[in-house]
Amino acid sequence: MCTGKCARCLGLSLIPLSLICIVANALLLVPDGKTTWTNSNLSLQVWLMGGFIGGGLMVLCPGIAAVRAGGKGCCGAGCCGNRCRMLRSVFSSAFGMLGSIYCLSVSGTGLRVGPKCLINNQWDYHFQETQGSYLHNKTLWDLCEAPPHVVPWNVTLFSLLVVASSLETVLCGIQLVNATIGVLCGDCRKKFVLWKDCTWAFRHS
Repeated sequence: MCTGKCARCLGLSLIPLSLICIVANALLLVPDGKTTWTNSNLSLQVWLMGGFIGGGLMVLCPGIAAVRAGGKGCCGAGCCGNRCRMLRSVFSSAFGMLGSIYCLSVSGTGLRVGPKCLINNQWDYHFQETQGSYLHNKTLWDLCEAPPHVVPWNVTLFSLLVVASSLETVLCGIQLVNATIGVLCGDCRKKFVLWKDCTWAFRHS
């Protein structure tokens, strides 16, 4: 596959994943879909904005850069083809990998520690000592008095962030390699475009 086509496919995959992370992080701020609990009672991992900043904005930029790298390039089919945009995509993909890894770390910690909730009139991380075993014991989830349904809410959204950020890490890594090849070798569509233009000119001469 041409480096340009590959970059475009990867970019079009990264953009929706980044938007999913942003939406998931926004929902974590409103447990049970209500703003009543959007205060200090939310867990630290929610406020770290791993999905909004890391898996969201830091991956959205590489996604757009990858799509642009799949275009005609700064010089079209001329001297450098897509090399300029591919070079930018190399740096943005590395930046995106850092963001996705950050999101993965925060989300994984959020799953392991569990939400901050109210049990016996005490706000605390009551599932922290379970080392994540509470995930398999749904009877413990009902112990949280407030926010309502906070455990399944956090587990679902943090799990979504873990999956999305894992995919982002893989895709950014692939684009990093693909863009590097594009910088060194150019876009294979370059010759095809030139051949197509020459054929068109010959037919209409």
